[in-house]
Amino acid sequence: MALEKSQRSLKAWSKQKWRTKSGKKSSVTGERYLPEKAIKSRSAAEYAATTKAKRKGTKKGKQFVKQPKGIAKKTAKYRRYS
Repeated sequence: MALEKSQRSLKAWSKQKWRTKSGKKSSVTGERYLPEKAIKSRSAAEYAATTKAKRKGTKKGKQFVKQPKGIAKKTAKYRRYS
């Protein structure tokens, strides 16, 4: 029996190595939880900008915080499922 689309994307998601840059919990550091390839593709300044945005949103009580536009576009390709 073939997997449904949602099951295929979950399977693909679980094969990716998701983490924070520091390797610590996002809830502790305020960093974003991203695929390892997305983390490696960012410059130090880009990572600092998105971490700053995440921490600012978290302080306001938000669980989900958008990334800065340019960074979001660059990171999107690493979150796509095959």
